Order: sequence, then C-alpha cells, then structure tokens
Amino acid sequence: MSLLFFLYTLASLAHFAHNAEFIAFYPGLPAAMTRETVYLAWLGVACVGLMSLVAGRIGWARVAAALLVVYGLLGVDGLLHYTLALCSEHTLATNATIWAEVTLGVILACTAAVRLHRLTGLSRRRQH
Repeated sequence: MSLLFFLYTLASLAHFAHNAEFIAFYPGLPAAMTRETVYLAWLGVACVGLMSLVAGRIGWARVAAALLVVYGLLGVDGLLHYTLALCSEHTLATNATIWAEVTLGVILACTAAVRLHRLTGLSRRRQH
C-alpha cells in the first residue's frame, strides 16, 4: 500500500502543480483561483494523507485506513475540471494529470476500503 500511497501523492502533486503553473491556460477556472491557492489546496489534500500516516504510526489502523479512503477519494475532484470545460478543451498534459490522479486515487481508496473492512471484521470477530 505504501507504493500506491506514494504514486497517488505524486500524481496529485503533478496535477495540482500543473494547475498552478499553467493556471492561465486552464479553461473555465474562476478568476479567484491563483497559483498560490492551488498549492494551498494541495497542501490541504496532502494533510489528509499525512494524518493517515500518523494514525498508522501510532497504531490506529482503522483510522489510518479510513483516512486513506478519504485521501484517495479527494483525487476524484479532478473530474470537476470537466464541468468547466470539455475534455477536448484541455491539453493532453492536463487530461493526463487529471486521469492519473483520479485513477490512482480510486485504486487507493478501494484498497484502503478493503483493508478497513478486514480490520473492522477482525475486531468484530474478536469481540464474540
């Protein structure tokens, strides 16, 4: 799961960095969005991933798995670009960073959800 976490984090950073550095070329983005706000938004997303790592380190496996589900699902918000402009209106690089983040985010969320299910199932069996 650590490789998947790393790959998703890298894809997310690549997407947000592309947004920030080429913000003038992203069709339909609100004028209030700036390079700085894009990087701040990524830091907010990354904090969820960091909290999952901390929770795992202190032994809160179920909390860590739940946070990983949330962290991965945050990557799906990249699809919101397509509510502002059609896929064909974005560059190839834009579409690639969006889909890399979305795909890896969904895979991470699903993997973490399976882990959470197993952890929850194990704790229920121990109680009986």
